[in-house]
Amino acid sequence: MREAVIVSTARTGIGRAYRGAFNDTEAPVLSGHVVRAAVERAGIDPERVEDIFLGVGTQSGTQSYNLGRLTAATSGLRNAPGFALDRKCGSGLTAVALAARSIIADDIDVAVAGGVESISLTLTKHASTYRNRSEAVIAAEPHAYIPMIETAEIVAERYGISREAQDAFSAESQQRAAAAQAEGRFADEIVPISVRKALFEKDGTAAGHQDVVLDRDEGVRGDTTAEGLAALKPVYKDGAIIKEGRHITAGNASQLSDGASAQVVMSRALAEKEGLPILGIYRGMQVAACAPEEMGIGPVFAIPKLLDRAGLTVDDIGLWEINEAFASQLLYCRDKLGIDPARLNVDGGGIALGHPFGMTGSRLVGHALLEGRRRGVRYAVVSMCIAGGMGAAGLFEIV
Repeated sequence: MREAVIVSTARTGIGRAYRGAFNDTEAPVLSGHVVRAAVERAGIDPERVEDIFLGVGTQSGTQSYNLGRLTAATSGLRNAPGFALDRKCGSGLTAVALAARSIIADDIDVAVAGGVESISLTLTKHASTYRNRSEAVIAAEPHAYIPMIETAEIVAERYGISREAQDAFSAESQQRAAAAQAEGRFADEIVPISVRKALFEKDGTAAGHQDVVLDRDEGVRGDTTAEGLAALKPVYKDGAIIKEGRHITAGNASQLSDGASAQVVMSRALAEKEGLPILGIYRGMQVAACAPEEMGIGPVFAIPKLLDRAGLTVDDIGLWEINEAFASQLLYCRDKLGIDPARLNVDGGGIALGHPFGMTGSRLVGHALLEGRRRGVRYAVVSMCIAGGMGAAGLFEIV
């Protein structure tokens, strides 16, 4: 049977939404940058790319009109077809899986897969709100559009995840990310990019632009402590309404962020014939549904499906990358599945680094392969909860 392998990975640093480096950078700029870089790193002729699979969590603004095909233009792969897919937080992982499945099915030999999200330019006052929620869907499923932050509160309450545990985990995520950043463990992933950043006064008044180069993740705060996080007030917005919560704060939730990531996926036989460096082998992906109001626990359904299909157990996995949408859901998933904390998000996660929805799955794949190789592990699992009530999990064998 044909096998699909990843031969290169590239990503931007992750910018803080609204005030960060990418707050005035269009999505096709970000996606084009990483696709071009991934192809260059693979050392292949761009004309050989047969399709672009691109995950996008919010397909509006400059992320609309089939961003996969638009990325062909901004990346220089003008003759490559492309499409955009939306599985919210699982979009980037799904893109990698679909590319790999196309190769295994012998439909294509070479593809680029990845994901992008410009939260700064989509989740704004200019976003379309006209009939953006279906009354028919709400009648069938009242929680279909429930805000993710509210689901994190529900998970914390239903499964007894304490505020103290959430803050302690979040502080550790920041400290792990800061250590990884200081030791250069993200350097092989990130491709620096020059952009024009919009500046604002404290009151929000526009204050011009500044040319910047982003070559690292902006959200990492290594001096974060559990004691400091405990002082943050748990409040959140549901549309224009501010609600008080009990658990979720800006410190124990993933940061709103902008960024892009991409991988070159190829036939294993072809990659070996050409002597290309194989980072990992795609071994499968599974998706599972759960109640929308507790979408954060989705990985506890997707991961067992994945491992069962592969004939593996939790203990067989040397490295886990599970997106930290919220500390409450991550802690529940970790403990419910019996995952060793020493093998989970070893270089921090979305709480420290940020969570650009469409990018995250692809970023996790790239990091798992590179960090897994550094640690000498055989198998890595990438997983995440997904808005709307789902979980996704992908398995990769590291060469």
